Amino acid sequence: MHNFGLPPSATPVMTGGLADSVFETALGNPGLPQIARRSHDSPGTWTQVSAAQLRDEVVDLARGLIASGIRPGNRVAIMSRTRYEWTVLSCALWSLGAEIVPLYPNSSHEQVAWILKDADCVGVLVEDEQGVMTVGSVCAGLPRLRHVWQLDSGSLDELVERGRPVPAATVDSLRRIVLPDSTAVIAYTSGTSGHPRGCALSHRSLASTCDTLLDGWRHTAASPGEQPAVLAFLPFSHVYGLMVQGLCLRGGLLMGHEPDLRAESLAAAFRSFRPTYLYAVPSVFEKIYKSFLTAAERTGRGTLFERAARTAQDYAEAAEQQRLGTGPGPGFDLKLQHALYERAVYRKLRDSLGGRICGAVSGGSPLNRELTLFYAGIGIMVHDGYGLTETSGGITAQPVGREKFGTVGRPLPGTDIQVAEDGEILVRGPSVFQGYVNDIPGTRASLRDGWLATGDLGRLDSEGYLSITGRKKDTIVTSSGKSVAPSVLEERLRVHPLIHQAVIVGENRPCVGALITLDPDYLPHWRTMVAAQADAPSREAREQNAVLQEVTRAVAAANSFVSRSESIRVFRILPEPFDPANGLLTPSMKLRRDVIVRRYATEIDAMYQSSARTRVKSLSDEPVSWEEHEENEDDVFRRVR
Repeated sequence: MHNFGLPPSATPVMTGGLADSVFETALGNPGLPQIARRSHDSPGTWTQVSAAQLRDEVVDLARGLIASGIRPGNRVAIMSRTRYEWTVLSCALWSLGAEIVPLYPNSSHEQVAWILKDADCVGVLVEDEQGVMTVGSVCAGLPRLRHVWQLDSGSLDELVERGRPVPAATVDSLRRIVLPDSTAVIAYTSGTSGHPRGCALSHRSLASTCDTLLDGWRHTAASPGEQPAVLAFLPFSHVYGLMVQGLCLRGGLLMGHEPDLRAESLAAAFRSFRPTYLYAVPSVFEKIYKSFLTAAERTGRGTLFERAARTAQDYAEAAEQQRLGTGPGPGFDLKLQHALYERAVYRKLRDSLGGRICGAVSGGSPLNRELTLFYAGIGIMVHDGYGLTETSGGITAQPVGREKFGTVGRPLPGTDIQVAEDGEILVRGPSVFQGYVNDIPGTRASLRDGWLATGDLGRLDSEGYLSITGRKKDTIVTSSGKSVAPSVLEERLRVHPLIHQAVIVGENRPCVGALITLDPDYLPHWRTMVAAQADAPSREAREQNAVLQEVTRAVAAANSFVSRSESIRVFRILPEPFDPANGLLTPSMKLRRDVIVRRYATEIDAMYQSSARTRVKSLSDEPVSWEEHEENEDDVFRRVR
C-alpha cells in the first residue's frame, strides 16, 4: 500500500456542538456582518445580518422548536433549497441537540418516503406547496412524523411566536450539554444504485474539516484586511454545501444565499453580492467558461478569447513549473502577452463574476487540468479538493503555493490516506463518519480497522498528491478483458462547449462507446453561428453535419488522453439531457449509470451493431446517430480519431 498523511494542525480543541460558533462570534464580535440577505423588494440589494442578530434569531426559533416538542436526539428533515432560513433552522436545531436530515427539494416521493422512515424523522421543513404535497403523499407510512412546516407560508414566524413563553436560558442549557461526538447530521448518499444510505456525521467530524481549512487556507479567501465573502449556492442538502456553511459560520466569513441555480440567476447574484471566494463543483466552472466563450463569440471576439485562453493556460502552466521547481517560469514574451490580455480580457472576465474573486475551490469530482490552468491564468486560483459524504466533506486540498493541477492536492493535516493494491483509496481521520444508520453490515464493510474504504480509485505520487482515476463500481470491462475507468473520458468530453454530458459504455462489448448529450445553453448560440454560414436550403443539413464533426473532434481529443484500447470507437448523441426529472441523475446530479444503460439499451445495441452508412436525424425530435462499419476495428478507430 501507498500511504501518506500530515500531522494535525494546531486548531483549538472542540468542546461543544456546531451551534456554539454562532454564540461565540456574537459574544466576541456582535457587530460582525455574518450573513447578507437579499432584499425582497430589490433583488440586487443585500442587507447585512450581524452576528448578534443571527444569534437572536437562532435562539427565538429554538424556543419555538422546544415549545413544539422537539427534543435532543430528535431528527428533523430540511427539504429546501439553499436559503437564509436553512442556516437559521439548522443552528437552532443543533443548539437543542437535535439531528438534521437534509433532503433535496427535487427528491422523488419514493426517496422522501424512504429517507423520512429510515431516519425516523419527527418533523420536516419544506419550502413550498409542492413540498407539502410530496410529504403529504407519504405521511400515511410515517407514524412518527408529527410536524410539517412550510417556509413560504410563514411557519417559522409561527414557531417563533409559539416559543415566546420558553425562557432563552432553556436554549442555553440544552446547547451546553451537546457533545462534540453527538450526531449532528444524517446525510444520505445519492443512491446511484439501490436505496440511499444515511451517514451519521458528528459535530466534531463536520467541524474538523472546516477548522483545518480555515487554519491553512482562510488567508487566500480575500485581499488583506478585507472580510471574505462567499455566495452559498451549492445545495445544503449535500455535505459540500454544509461544509461551505460551516466555513462561513466558524470562520467569520460573510455568507449570502442563492437558491436559484440557473445561469442567469447566478450571474446576477455574482454581480450584486460580489463574492471574494467561490466554492463550486466542476460543472459550474465548466458553465462559467462556456458563458465567457459564448459572450465573446456573440460580440465577434471569439478568436481573441481563444487566444487569450491559450495564453492564460500557458502562463499558468509555466508558473506551476516554477513553483514546483521543474521550470524557470513564464518567459518575457509570455509575460508580455499575458499582461496585454489582462487589460483586454482577463479583468473583464473577473468583473463579470463581481470583480472581487481572488480564489476558488472545486469539489464533488476532479476538475479538468486545462480548465484549472485557464482559471489560474486569468487570476482565479482554483484549489481542487476531494471528499465524500462519509468524510464530512473535504479530506484533500491543494497546498497554498504548491498547487499541482490535475490532482486533488494532498491530505489535510490530521488525515491519513492509503491507496490499496487494487487502487482503492482508504481514509482515516477525524472527519470520518460514525457509520450508516440502520446498516451495521454496511458500516463494517466500509470501516476496516479504522480505515474508510471510499470506493474511489486513485494514486498517490511521491509528494503525496492524490489523483482520482474513477469509481471502483463504475469500472468497465470490455469483452477483451480491458478495464476502463470512464471518468477520464467523460471529463475530457465535457470540456468541449457543445457537449453537456457523457456516459461511457462498453461492458462486455468489443470496444468503448459513449452516450453524449448536447449543452442546452450553448447549443442555440452554436446553431446561430452555423446558420450564419449557410444558405437557408442547406442550413439544416449543414448544422447536423457540423454537430457530427464537432463531436467527433471532441471524441478524438478525449481519446488522446487514454491508450488505444481504452479509446472511444463509437458514440451516439441523445436527444435530451440526463436529468433528475427523467430519473437519469440523482438529486445531487450524479449519473445513474445502470438506469441510463437500461433506458438506452436499444440505442447502445444499435450503436455497436452499426449500419453501412451514417444516418443523421433532426436534433429537435430524434437522436442523431453516428454509426460505423464493424468489419475492421482499426477502420472504426481511424474514423473516430
